[in-house]
Amino acid sequence: MQLETGARTYILLNKPKGFVTTVSDPEGRDTVLHLLPGKLRRGVKPVGRLDVQTEGLLLLTDDGELARLITHPSTGCPKEYMVKVSGEPAPSRLEKLRRGVLLDGKRTRPCEIERVSGTPRKAEQEGNTWLRVTLREGRTRQIRMMFASIGHPVSKLKRVAIGPVRDPDLPSGACRRLSKQEVEALKRLGKPR
Repeated sequence: MQLETGARTYILLNKPKGFVTTVSDPEGRDTVLHLLPGKLRRGVKPVGRLDVQTEGLLLLTDDGELARLITHPSTGCPKEYMVKVSGEPAPSRLEKLRRGVLLDGKRTRPCEIERVSGTPRKAEQEGNTWLRVTLREGRTRQIRMMFASIGHPVSKLKRVAIGPVRDPDLPSGACRRLSKQEVEALKRLGKPR
């Protein structure tokens, strides 16, 4: 049973491509709120962003303090992505990304990148590589810009974890409430280690 913790609402959404991560859109495009049942839409806002072409896990809440913990650089909340890139990046180029690269005049934080074992044969035949990338910051289009900077553009991008929260069984476009344990684990992100 999924619980609502206190008077606050905490929702995990598996965002499909084609939805904007905002509460409203001046261009009239569908927002992530359109994916929520009517009563869950009230007062919640997306925590962070996923661009319109990116899919995967997104938190929505009316708890501003928790949203700050997840998005503020000082907490370093890890966000894990599955990334399909064109070609096969050389180990030295991946190491360059791991250490941090200049994007828009500012160096990215170090990140974790590993090749996904068991890359589907179709992806290899098409000349693509699947990687698991974990960021501890979240700049606009960061992963896409990182891989473009080394000549390996991203063709598919999916967020699979936000801190300790993951749900590989949540269907695309579906949502659920976070459990009390998940909310508590997210709140621990702000505690001194």
